[in-house]
Formats: sequence, structure tokens, C-alpha cells
Amino acid sequence: MSRVPGVGSSNNYAYLVSDDETKDAVIIDPANPPEVTPTLSEKSKTLNLTAIMNTHHHWDHAGGNKKILSSLPSPVPIIGGADCEAVTKTPSHNSTLDIGKNIKVTALHTPCHTQDSICWFMEDSATNERVVFTGDTLFIGGCGKFFEGTGAEMHKALNEILAGLPDDTKVYPGHEYTKSNVKFLKKVFAGNNEAVDTLEKFADDNQQTQGKFTIGQEKAHNAFMRVHTDEMKKATGETEPAAVMAKLREMKNAG
Repeated sequence: MSRVPGVGSSNNYAYLVSDDETKDAVIIDPANPPEVTPTLSEKSKTLNLTAIMNTHHHWDHAGGNKKILSSLPSPVPIIGGADCEAVTKTPSHNSTLDIGKNIKVTALHTPCHTQDSICWFMEDSATNERVVFTGDTLFIGGCGKFFEGTGAEMHKALNEILAGLPDDTKVYPGHEYTKSNVKFLKKVFAGNNEAVDTLEKFADDNQQTQGKFTIGQEKAHNAFMRVHTDEMKKATGETEPAAVMAKLREMKNAG
């Protein structure tokens, strides 16, 4: 499985994912066509684009669908939530599709940031790689704002659905927010978490963190995936996981 990240002007990530054997490919969240089409044009010599996929409907993820589609030599399906621009297919939760011969994709509905948020879990049978494209649901060391949802919904998204993936699943988020997330983590963990220290050092030394951390590591350093712990209950003054989640988001929003 090959992944080509494109870093957008607003710290956005678009991703071109392809099956190494068949060269079939999809592009995820190609929000800004001028930033994406040069890569697509270059890769079209060796790859066969089979779909445009979105993690949710916000313009900085799905806003380029029509223009990207019009630039292609032949139409491809647009797969995502029902509110995504020009969407042609919305898969149900836990339904699957294939990229080429070796990559199985599972649609994971994770409503909260938006009600149409979908994370894309991919498994490559040829390489045994596992990755998940999380849009604005899960960031490295953080999570998205609850624009259309509740603490209970984000708790389910992060700590039931995504936490249920294999620990070695690599995380590919929709934005590069790791450095700001680390600042918040240092506060809520009161500087007492070795996993956060490791994340901080990596973020200080690297501009990009996508695909460098796993679900297992997020469980260790991401406060939003530790809402069940005594340390997060103490930090928030709440006891129920959904309430801890909501309070953490409120604290993060406050800066």
C-alpha cells in the first residue's frame, strides 16, 4: 500500500492511496484542486484513480470534489457522507469496498465533528499494513471540535470504534495540529506522561506527524482516548467518560 500525502495551505492533508500490485488508487479529501491536481497528473501515468473519498462534508475536505472530477479523463465515484459535495455513494457503517486486489476498506461512521464523519480503515493483505484515515475525528494527540455532536458521540467514536482497531494501525488525520495538541496534553497530564514527552520530541523535530503514530500510541498519549482514567477524571472534575470527554473539549477550546 502506497500513501502519498499532500499538505495543503491550511495544514490540511489530502492522501493518494494505491494498491502496489494493481496500481488502482483513491484520493482522500482533495479539498484544494490547485494543490492536488499536479500530483494527480503526475501519478496518472502509473496509477488508475478509481474514486474520490471524503471523511466529512466541510469545504476544507470535500470542497474540491467537483473540480477534481472535472479534471479527470473519465468520471469516478465520489464516496463519503451524504452532505459531501457531489457525493455519489454513502456506504453504511462497517461496510467494505476494495482498492485494487489487496486493500480492503471499511467505512467507520464516527458522527460528532460532523454528523456525516466517516473514518476509512484500510488493510493490505499483501503487506499486512493497517492504516486509518480519520479526517477531523482523531488527530495525533487530539480530536476535532464537536460542531455537530456531543461528548458521548465523540467518546463512542474514539474509545469504542477507533480504539477497537488493532493497536498497530497507523493514523492519518485530516490536519497537522500536533504541536498545539501537545501543549494541551502537557497541561492536562501535568507533565507526567512519558508517551506525551515522546510525542513532543517527535513534533519538535518533524513538521509532519501523519502515519508516524498508531492507535496504540494514541491510547497512551491522547487525553481524549484516556477519558476512563483517574488522571483525566481529576483533570476535568468529571467522572463519567462522556462528561470527561465534553469537559476536555471545553478546556481545549478555551486554550
